[in-house]
Amino acid sequence: MTDDTDFEVTEIDEQQPERDEQAKWYGFEEEVDDVAVVDDLPVLPLRGVAIFPASIVPLLISRESSLVMVEEALGGDRVIGLFAQRAAETEEPAPADLHDRGCAGRILKMLKYPDGSIRILVQGLRRIEAVEYISESPYLRARIRHLDDEVEEAIELQAMKTQVVQTFSRFVEMAPYLPDELQVVVINIKNPGRIADLVAANLNLALEEKQKLIETLDVAKRLSQVNAILGREIELLELGQKIQTEVQTELHKNQKEFYLRQQLKAIQRELGEEDGRMGEIDMLRRRIEEAKLPEEALEAANSELDRLGLIPPESAEHSVVRTYIEWLADIPWSISTEDNLDIEHARTILDEDHFDLEKVKDRILEFLAVRKLRANPRGPILCLVGPPGVGKTSLGRSIARALERKFYRLSLGGVRDEAEIRGHRRTYVGSLPGRIVQGLKSAGSNNPLFMLDEIDKLGSDVRGDPSSALLEVLDPEQNFTFRDHYLDVPVDLSRVLFLTTANYLDPIPPALKDRMEVLELPGYSEEEKAEIARRHLVPKQIEENGLDGGFVSFDDAALTTVIRDYTREAGLRNFEREIGSICRKVATRVVSEGETSPLTVGPEDVADYLGPPRFFSELADREHKPGVAIGLAWTPQGGDILFIEASRMDGKKQLTLTGHLGDVMKESAQAALTFLRTNAEAYGIDAEFYENSDIHIHVPAGAIPKDGPSAGVTMVAALASVLTGRPIRSRLAMTGEITLRGAVLPVGGIKEKVLAARRAGVKEILMPALNEKDAGEIAPQLREGLTFGYIHSAEELLQRALEPRDESP
Repeated sequence: MTDDTDFEVTEIDEQQPERDEQAKWYGFEEEVDDVAVVDDLPVLPLRGVAIFPASIVPLLISRESSLVMVEEALGGDRVIGLFAQRAAETEEPAPADLHDRGCAGRILKMLKYPDGSIRILVQGLRRIEAVEYISESPYLRARIRHLDDEVEEAIELQAMKTQVVQTFSRFVEMAPYLPDELQVVVINIKNPGRIADLVAANLNLALEEKQKLIETLDVAKRLSQVNAILGREIELLELGQKIQTEVQTELHKNQKEFYLRQQLKAIQRELGEEDGRMGEIDMLRRRIEEAKLPEEALEAANSELDRLGLIPPESAEHSVVRTYIEWLADIPWSISTEDNLDIEHARTILDEDHFDLEKVKDRILEFLAVRKLRANPRGPILCLVGPPGVGKTSLGRSIARALERKFYRLSLGGVRDEAEIRGHRRTYVGSLPGRIVQGLKSAGSNNPLFMLDEIDKLGSDVRGDPSSALLEVLDPEQNFTFRDHYLDVPVDLSRVLFLTTANYLDPIPPALKDRMEVLELPGYSEEEKAEIARRHLVPKQIEENGLDGGFVSFDDAALTTVIRDYTREAGLRNFEREIGSICRKVATRVVSEGETSPLTVGPEDVADYLGPPRFFSELADREHKPGVAIGLAWTPQGGDILFIEASRMDGKKQLTLTGHLGDVMKESAQAALTFLRTNAEAYGIDAEFYENSDIHIHVPAGAIPKDGPSAGVTMVAALASVLTGRPIRSRLAMTGEITLRGAVLPVGGIKEKVLAARRAGVKEILMPALNEKDAGEIAPQLREGLTFGYIHSAEELLQRALEPRDESP
């Protein structure tokens, strides 16, 4: 307890045998008081312990100076000064290293050990204070002053004494390491100061607290401090007993459950009913434990597992309950993959798999950067919108590969039943979870990349609206507690990276559209298609058709010929089919004719493999005639050009519109006619032209439905051309909405329209001035060879679009 031995261990392990002797000593207070204490005492430094008057404590002595001091004290009156060290780690304490106040003590017993150390039993006598140290060698020796208790007899002191006695009696009953006799000892002590010292000596207190009590001479104050410490210690004991009781109760519950299960197994064995049923339940229980279900799901699984044990195997309900438990165990509640956050690695993979598409690639790299700075950010919910064949679905696979996440694709085209998303309730025969939960199980992790393909093709009927069910799935504020109807427990979807695709946004409900970050993927230009073919399509088709032995190669001009003359699309699907068709014909030649020399497909060979060209430019045949204007249109398949033809004939103010036009397009034609009738004289048109005339506006390709306001300026130009006899300038196309006052309003799909114009050989494009910013986002290589004109009004349009008047006689 002093010098080189830890006090706490010694006090607990070795002080207990002395308790009875201590109790006997307290019965003879007068003997302690009668022991003479001189004013000059040898000092024993105490390491980590303080001794109270009348308490009996064992001490282990091993320090050389202390051994000498004890030997000399035993030859005299055996009275020594006991002072605690300020720092227990001090090996050779000086006077400044000791507290000034301590306790005079008497050595009662001594026991020597073979290693030279000794154990002594000391009894505290009274409080003392070191006034002056008169010697430090061979041991410390000090002149001391006696300290007497300060007692003011009052009713409050007696009340405090009674309170401490009662509280200590309660503490002794609760503390397992204190003998019950201590209650009797405390009750029989009349001196309130001695009561405080006895109680303090039997509490496991820190040295600082004990030293403070030793230095406190005011008995009332000392009793108050002891009473507060007792209250704290009792509270700790009660808390410990409460924890122990709860632990024991849980242990008893588990032991009882184990015992009953073993009994149940034994009874079934005796009855000859032991089959694989209990093994089946144990197996399911192990699977549930290994799955690490969240609390609510675990409660549901255990409840159904208990039910399963009571249901006969031949009952239909047995298979229903078992299937439900297996679904709960199969969901990857705690299994996740580690994201690869290397941005350069992700960029390399995305560039390998897809050419261009910089906006989408940048957004994925931004997600990775945020993921690297923050541990668990909310995953973005991206919607890739673009024409068919531009690589939306394959881009999802590339993103999953770049992130090193599992990939699951869910096609929503034609889905009309809400249960496809949320699952069927278990009351239905053959019910199963929805496709979202099935996707988690199939992916095998709780953070896959989930691709919801063709989200614009969702339907709805009497069975519900699947798009409404997706509102919860695609909302980061809700999807961490997504509740499938079949499972009926919360499933956390917040770690899933959702990626949706659509050809166009109009059919998507506004509430669902609001939950997604829309990224538009426009169609490809001829140059981009040719580059993609060289990198991806040609090698893929050569390999798929068994020509990877160097049998065939494609000339760049041949690829351009296929693009211009055999496909007319924003994407790449038909282009890839035509390349595949050429490869198959080459394969036929290799097999049938034994051709082994390498073959290069040139532009002049394309017609031999694919037949005559299917598409050709109509500009040369149809433009530069009065009444014909070229418009630009956006379609779900990308951009396209429209020829709008207007004719005037004798009649009676009738406007005829043909070409399978929608209501909005018909209204644009009426607005164009009204504008020209209002401003006829300004453009050299007879103000009465409509009184004895009929107007016919036709948009060819009549089998194809057409609608939208962006053909308004084209209709104005076509009508003005036929009424003035001035043709539209060569290779000029236009787009924009027209108002009755002749204002030109902005339209959408500018990039797709520019690509369509470039494909068709247009050289100049007129568009609303408010669309200039959209044109500025088009890559410079796509703008090459095109002239852009930005117009505010129909007046500017006609000035730039119509050929000058022929002034010759």
